[in-house]
Amino acid sequence: MPVIFLTGHGDVPLAVKTLKRGAFDFIEKPLNDNELANRVIEALKFEESRRWQDADKAKVEQNLATLTDREREVMACILAGKLNKIIADELQIAMRTVEVHRARIFEKMRVRSAVELAQRISLVAPAGSR
Repeated sequence: MPVIFLTGHGDVPLAVKTLKRGAFDFIEKPLNDNELANRVIEALKFEESRRWQDADKAKVEQNLATLTDREREVMACILAGKLNKIIADELQIAMRTVEVHRARIFEKMRVRSAVELAQRISLVAPAGSR
């Protein structure tokens, strides 16, 4: 659950420390009741969104686990923007084999395009590895 820190005696170092430890917000009194209610609603929406992202990430990780090593190699090439012919040459396989792998990757990852695949993979890939 998100935490909203409400105080009558706050200062900047305390606010920074509180937010660094994961609080959603730091509010000083006096405040408007509507302001507090709005921040609670925002915090709950944020938490719900985070939970959906976590669930999506778990699904993507499960789908990735179903890929074979060769499918992972082909997927890496697809994500690099390479054409089937180039992938086939690099991996020393037939272009038709690349097409079959691409179709299986898309099916297993539940996507319809390389762009959609890249979006799904971005859910689980660390920022520096993309």
